[in-house]
Amino acid sequence: MTAKLAAAIHPVVWAAAIALLAGCSSTSHKSPAASSGSRPSTDGAPAYMKDVSTIPDAVPTPHTGPYKATPYTVLGKSYQPMQDGRRYREEGEASWYGTKFHGQATANGEEYDLYGMTAAHKTLPLPTYVQVTNLDNQRKIIVRVNDRGPFYSSRIIDLSYAAAKKLGFAERGVARVLVEGIDPVVWQQQNDPTYLVSARSRSEAPSAAQVTPVVTPAAAPSNPASQGQYYLQVGAFSTDLAAQQLRQRLQNTLAAAVVVTPVQHNAGTLHRVRVGPLASQDEARRLIEQLRLANMGDATLVGAN
Repeated sequence: MTAKLAAAIHPVVWAAAIALLAGCSSTSHKSPAASSGSRPSTDGAPAYMKDVSTIPDAVPTPHTGPYKATPYTVLGKSYQPMQDGRRYREEGEASWYGTKFHGQATANGEEYDLYGMTAAHKTLPLPTYVQVTNLDNQRKIIVRVNDRGPFYSSRIIDLSYAAAKKLGFAERGVARVLVEGIDPVVWQQQNDPTYLVSARSRSEAPSAAQVTPVVTPAAAPSNPASQGQYYLQVGAFSTDLAAQQLRQRLQNTLAAAVVVTPVQHNAGTLHRVRVGPLASQDEARRLIEQLRLANMGDATLVGAN
């Protein structure tokens, strides 16, 4: 069966079938695709030992499409994936998988690269970004979770070969780790000075990477029940075009009004995309959850100014 054919099978049936083919020697990871003539019979490290110090960590990027977080069953055990992995935190054992699965399809439909900074997890939504810390040597990496597993042990995460090598346990096979979910929007704000106000001259719709929380939040009003005092700010852009495109996307999703309001910021103008006015904080919380479930970014509750 080819990887392309395997990816077309219903996820539950596919996961169960390929789990039985795994037999991974050191990682107890389920196979992301069926066997092929050139695929190694046992898992292991590559013959060519690339310098993994030159491989950058995964870069947390806000996700715009649907997440893969549907229930599935493998080896008679059912798994209920989380709907949000940003606050995930767990200590346990990590393993890795390599040559036996290199080039095969992951549970997310991507191609597994043993030199990529990726990982497999039983219940995190796909994709999710996590920071993994080797608790024995305090090395840290960031990986993109795009696969399911491991299913044959109590290990909490299965890393790519490169990720395990960077953490210093590839030769040993397992390590005690701390896995922490990452909020890509917050990560971008903290690591990219241009993220909040990115120049946009192109006409395409803004991605989630340009959908940003409020730059300078206003204080919440003192009377929650007063009509018209609350807004949700979903984005702030340097161009009106990008703001209007986001406004249209939000208007197609929400029943509430969506407006674009310009404001002077430093030497330029920010075009703020806001939902409202809202009647109460309860309505704001409901809309924030609706935006999250629609993968349209995080929103911040602000006043009318």
